[in-house]
Amino acid sequence: MEYINNAILAFNDVLWTYILIAMLIIIGLYFTFKTKFVQFKNIKEMFRLLSDGATGDKDTNSVSSFQAFCISTASRVGTGNLAGIATAISIGGPGAIFWMWLIALIGSASSFIESTLAQVYKQKDGDNFIGGPAYYMEKGLKKRWMGVLFAVLITIAFGLVFNSVQANTIALSLNSSFGFNKMVIGSIITILTLVIIFGGVNRIAKVSSVLVPIMAIAYIVVALFIVFKNISLLPNVLKMIFENAFGVHQVVGGGIGAALMQGIKRGLFSNEAGMGSAPNAAATATVSHPVKQGFIQTLGVFTDTLIICSCTAFIILLSNVPLDASVKGIELTQLALINQVGSWGGIFISICILLFAFSSIVGNYYYGEANIQFITTKKIYLNIYRVFVGFMVFFGSLVSMDLVWNLADVFMGLMAIINLIAIVLLSKVAFKALEDYKSQKRKGIKDPIFNASSISELDNEVTEW
Repeated sequence: MEYINNAILAFNDVLWTYILIAMLIIIGLYFTFKTKFVQFKNIKEMFRLLSDGATGDKDTNSVSSFQAFCISTASRVGTGNLAGIATAISIGGPGAIFWMWLIALIGSASSFIESTLAQVYKQKDGDNFIGGPAYYMEKGLKKRWMGVLFAVLITIAFGLVFNSVQANTIALSLNSSFGFNKMVIGSIITILTLVIIFGGVNRIAKVSSVLVPIMAIAYIVVALFIVFKNISLLPNVLKMIFENAFGVHQVVGGGIGAALMQGIKRGLFSNEAGMGSAPNAAATATVSHPVKQGFIQTLGVFTDTLIICSCTAFIILLSNVPLDASVKGIELTQLALINQVGSWGGIFISICILLFAFSSIVGNYYYGEANIQFITTKKIYLNIYRVFVGFMVFFGSLVSMDLVWNLADVFMGLMAIINLIAIVLLSKVAFKALEDYKSQKRKGIKDPIFNASSISELDNEVTEW
């Protein structure tokens, strides 16, 4: 087992160090310049669209733009925001936070492109829509084999591997704070998961739209309290982040390389920009123009990394906790909060982990469902997948997850590479959709309406517009 784990670690180093980091940065910068800094210039419009809810909000049988945002945010906001960021700091030093911010700012342009494409190439699924990378690979690139490969990777990665990680973190946290038996915890989580996922995308959307705002607001409020409580230390913390990011002062880890690797890897694991996961949620929304959901999903990257992940970073860096890797993961976050607010801090983190990770289990499951349906429409396979999800949630609650975390990095990297290639090849469609949206806005149209005939690259297979 140790040999297998070491082999996976070695493959991860090559995959991330020499391939994926370069692709993420170069492609993210390309999209940023080609869209004329879409992720920065349209923030006001993003918030307007999110609050308005767009067309789908008026139909109770469809998934609204806000609910689609919540499904993707439910998947994004999980253990990566609390445990993953703590691990990045303990291994890569405070400088990892700078690189995490940078990859979010750059990667958000990739998120806009992939989510806009998911809307363009979505298809009808009963009262709702379904779509994602597998669908635009088949319809846009005419490469079904590529779509199937991606569908297999994301189904295994999110529905099974990542959900084991989320369940494991819930069990560890509740066992540590309350002494609850892991088997009992695993059984309860598994039952709740199965009840929700057998209810379909509408039930998933409703659960996510309740859990996501509650958990995010509660965590942000506590983090802001800690920041204001230690406001005099904030300049020094920011200085430490930037100095460590560029190797001026090394606290832990292997210098700039360790900070950069941890920041980018954990940042991508958390915000999923360019990975191809969020587009599966983006495609479900009923909106009048694909760019609307592209904007809203871009806001999701900012919410995840620049807000939630930063909350964890400041809680840790403003607290008197060891940054020598002697304590890491969720234990470091809990220790930091306990130092700031007392013993109830550990309990609060356990509750946050429960909500964050459980919402991720639900969101992750849906990504698998959307891709199972791409491969086959036979319900028997979807039901088998649901049973396997329940099993992996229970299994993850009981076992050590070191090997699973390393496998998660492999699947995440492979998914991102395939998806980044696809969205680069199809990016002209997203660029033209953005220009169409902006053109209608310049004419005074508040809610632009998309017509597929306005883009010459779209053929008869794009039927939902």
